[in-house]
Amino acid sequence: MAGMPNINATLRTGTGKGAARQARRDGLVPGVVYGGGENPVTINVRFNELFRQLKEGRFLSTLFNLRIDGQEDVRVICRGVQRDVAKDLPMHLDLMRLRRTSRVNLFIPVEFIGTEHAPGIRRGGVLTAIRTEVELKVTAGNIPEKIAVDVSALDIGDNVSISDVTLPEGTRPMITDRDFVIANISAPSGLKSAESEDGDADAAEDSTAPAGG
Repeated sequence: MAGMPNINATLRTGTGKGAARQARRDGLVPGVVYGGGENPVTINVRFNELFRQLKEGRFLSTLFNLRIDGQEDVRVICRGVQRDVAKDLPMHLDLMRLRRTSRVNLFIPVEFIGTEHAPGIRRGGVLTAIRTEVELKVTAGNIPEKIAVDVSALDIGDNVSISDVTLPEGTRPMITDRDFVIANISAPSGLKSAESEDGDADAAEDSTAPAGG
């Protein structure tokens, strides 16, 4: 997956509450990396970097590239962030290693293609993106950079749903109980106003027509 964000960490020497408290005093957040058929490893992550990534959102559903000096990079997903109860600041981080065959839930960006050919857009309609990303269950070793949504056949009033999208092999949407809409093409504001005025005029005409026809 191109552009996978990094988590930069250092190995933490020592274990227990004392080492964790010292890490926090040094502007670090202690954490542990586990899973993947290997032994757990204790790490430290810079507080400022982690806090920035947390503010960006979707931290628990983002696949990260964990970088530790002297070790091979590994793909991880966060399985928990312990926060200070009073200040709501990160105090500890749990990361899980992923095998290439591991299945994870991730939000994948949507790219709309065919806009230049869509009849609705050529007539002045407006493409409205209901979802700019879709949560999919994917394989860690084959994560799509984006999913392409073709809108080339859409006219004004049409929409495209998840069932209309060809998803990459090995992926499926997390929402399976309904066929949710990803985008639609709405009428231009001028056309909406004209239709509204026509409707008002028709209603006024009906109200003044003599009863009994």
